[in-house]
Amino acid sequence: MADLELAIAPMHRLCKKAGAERVSEAAARELAKALEEIGIKIAKEALDFAMHTGRKTLKAEDIEIAAKKVMGR
Repeated sequence: MADLELAIAPMHRLCKKAGAERVSEAAARELAKALEEIGIKIAKEALDFAMHTGRKTLKAEDIEIAAKKVMGR
């Protein structure tokens, strides 16, 4: 199994916030993997936007724009 960047405990908390009474370790790991994958996609889009505008530094606005594009918001 690949090492995850995201901790598992917060995944349990997110599931419980969503209304789950109980959350398995496997479910928490799957959520972490999914969120990491989405996060990387958003970060790559944000980097493309920053580089297009001549910057090396990602800004909050880059992430916001990228999240809208990736997540369709």
